[in-house]
Amino acid sequence: MTKLLYEGKAKKVFATDKPDHVVQYFKDDATAFNAQKRGTIVDKGVVNNKVASRLFQLLEEQGVQTHFIEQLSDREMLAKKVAIVPIEVVVRNIVAGSLAKRLGLKEGEKIEPVLVEFYYKDDALGDPLITEEHVRLMKLATPSVVEDIKKQARRVNEVLVPFFKERNMVLVDFKLEFGIHHNKLILADEISPDTCRIWDAKTGDVMDKDRFRKDMGKIEEAYQEVLKRVCG
Repeated sequence: MTKLLYEGKAKKVFATDKPDHVVQYFKDDATAFNAQKRGTIVDKGVVNNKVASRLFQLLEEQGVQTHFIEQLSDREMLAKKVAIVPIEVVVRNIVAGSLAKRLGLKEGEKIEPVLVEFYYKDDALGDPLITEEHVRLMKLATPSVVEDIKKQARRVNEVLVPFFKERNMVLVDFKLEFGIHHNKLILADEISPDTCRIWDAKTGDVMDKDRFRKDMGKIEEAYQEVLKRVCG
């Protein structure tokens, strides 16, 4: 690792001796409500790196191209350098969180067909929900890239839902980010308990960052349990 290229709420990104590769370093810092709430989750970075590495490998095996190259250490992932598309993509299988609040829907209801939402990636604006028309208006992505994003997001869901189900977990919803690498759209960022809403299939217990958001306690234990079930 050499030069720090970027530091976000959950990760640091470093340049490498190859211009096409970067190292993602996963931190223990935790934020919620657009960073209004801050804290630390012990070994969160280790859990998220290992879980994301495993899930990216799984997706690659299933034909989804990602930025993942290899897991370098407990906290470091070697990845392809991408130009991030400034859209956060949320895939929803079950009503929860902001969707329940926004539309007055009952939490826990199944969503069929799966819902794919776009949010403008801008902390200052609070990452607002946007439509495809807004994407076009703001020139965030071309219509063909938008279609590709939706197609890939649904494919990711098709792969992950049964994977989690086999491990007695319900994948309620999750956030994805995509980037352009050599003119091709690929999956980037991370998939982890930070970016997914995960419930225990038998008890309904929350196993993700909602435990931090809602002061539910046993945050570290929940993250470690996800790690155990995902990575074995």
